[in-house]
Amino acid sequence: MRCYLLSDNTDTLMGMRLAGVTGEVVHTRTELLPALSRAMHAEDIAVVMLTQKLADLCEAEVLAYKEQIPIPLLVVIPDRHGSADMTAAISRYLAETVGIHI
Repeated sequence: MRCYLLSDNTDTLMGMRLAGVTGEVVHTRTELLPALSRAMHAEDIAVVMLTQKLADLCEAEVLAYKEQIPIPLLVVIPDRHGSADMTAAISRYLAETVGIHI
């Protein structure tokens, strides 16, 4: 089982490759949706990481995958510019995945 990254910039992908994570760079919703579908339905992928900018392009699809497909785990990560408010991001993640509202 492996990790896979869908990123909107090559810097993030190159950094993750140093840790052994493969992936691809996509920029538009049209490119993202088929790539996300392929990654979520691949039998050898355990974790799919998606940069925040890409997750914002397809919020409904990300939420649907998180609710309907237990494996692979879909994780939204901050891109190289970081997340503006990590506390809000963690609270939102808990609310979406577990149903706990903080």
